[in-house]
Amino acid sequence: MEPHKPKPPVPPGTFYLQPLYYRYPFDLHRPLHNFPYTSSSRKLGSHDVERVQCTTNMDNHGIARVARTARTEEQQQQDLEKIRKYRQLDDAIREKTCRDAYDDPALFPLTSKLLRLNPEYYTIWNVRRRCLTSGLLSRPLAGSSPSRASPSTSPSTSTNPSSDASSSSSSAVIPPNPASPTTGRSGTTADAESASADADADVLRSELTFTVPLLLEFPKCYWIWKYRKWILEQAILRLPRPVASNVWEAELALASKMLVKDRRNFHAWGYRRYLVARLESADLLGRSLVEHEFAYTTKMIKGDLSNFSAWHNRGRLMIRVLNERRADGGARTTFLDTELNLVQDALNVGPEDQSLWYYHRYLISQVIGSEGNATITPNLTGGQKMSYLKQEVEFIRDLLQDFPDIKWPYEALVNYTLALRKLQPGAGGEGQEGDPKFWLSKLRKLDAMQTGRWNDVERDIERQLVGST
Repeated sequence: MEPHKPKPPVPPGTFYLQPLYYRYPFDLHRPLHNFPYTSSSRKLGSHDVERVQCTTNMDNHGIARVARTARTEEQQQQDLEKIRKYRQLDDAIREKTCRDAYDDPALFPLTSKLLRLNPEYYTIWNVRRRCLTSGLLSRPLAGSSPSRASPSTSPSTSTNPSSDASSSSSSAVIPPNPASPTTGRSGTTADAESASADADADVLRSELTFTVPLLLEFPKCYWIWKYRKWILEQAILRLPRPVASNVWEAELALASKMLVKDRRNFHAWGYRRYLVARLESADLLGRSLVEHEFAYTTKMIKGDLSNFSAWHNRGRLMIRVLNERRADGGARTTFLDTELNLVQDALNVGPEDQSLWYYHRYLISQVIGSEGNATITPNLTGGQKMSYLKQEVEFIRDLLQDFPDIKWPYEALVNYTLALRKLQPGAGGEGQEGDPKFWLSKLRKLDAMQTGRWNDVERDIERQLVGST
């Protein structure tokens, strides 16, 4: 093996570019990607600027990335000034946190300024949490049980290891909010409790509002999503149930807005599932939203057939939808037929779309069934299963007449003919269209780059056929 070669020296005046999602010109702490940049050479490492522009302009779920270009000397000086001010802001926050001055009125606005510059700085999100729990928020409601509090509501568990050093400063008594007209949750009158809850609701809504423009600019920043979850859990812990429910329901509108901006943002889809699960709990609405969410997946799929996340969410909801409808065997079969027709119509439009084939394969897995796993049609007979499989095999063969150069139909035929052979051993002779190896041979020719994978598939076919006899 050739010995590791040391990196060439970096010319004076070279800066290091941060990852794209930072939206900040230069790294403030360390070189993350080691892409040296100089205005004189107009180079990024061994790649020239034109090539970098080409790669950074690739679409990301339909959203064009910002191209990197060489910066002038004046722009570099402006960036250095920004870095100086950024470091001053960071130092001011660290100075206060080292003194455990989380109740300092000047600290909270400093976190707002820094997070607007760099929302990836997760330690500052933890500082902001400590500011809230150290005075800006009152104590939890007197009747709140510990089981209602999410693990993320505790400062010692919500913080990242990088901020553990500051966790020990948690006080047993949370100071009251100086701006609040009440004395917090320790008050003895109903008016004090109500005023304290109103003040907490205002603070929590203000925090949710603060993160909205950050999410719109940085929609895939983990720490913004995590912070919103923490704020919502505080609403459950501190606010009356009707008020907390309103706060949580309003979040569904935000999740919908984010999914309009990027229909396949997995952060937004995961956040939506989290919201629905908590809204359905006894802490909030206490009723099922499964029909509403199933209808939402239909809406999103009609807007974009390639929306893998919508198809995935639909698959996760189907069994529960049928169970809550108390569907009998006939209703379940009708439901399956409807879903198969839906995905067949989509495949006729976009047979090259991988997400459609994955959903189709999922539906067929519901037909075949597997031991120990619930399915949408648990009472199908062997004959009915074979009928469904033959119907789908015929549909795909017809599709191949118009689209012979797409590999996904062949992969489906390998799987479905294998399932037929296991249900009816001996059906389909060697080398014929009922033989999964026949379709595997087509795949080998169409996608020769994955020969190793197809070898593994062939061995797996042989193993399964031997096991079914």
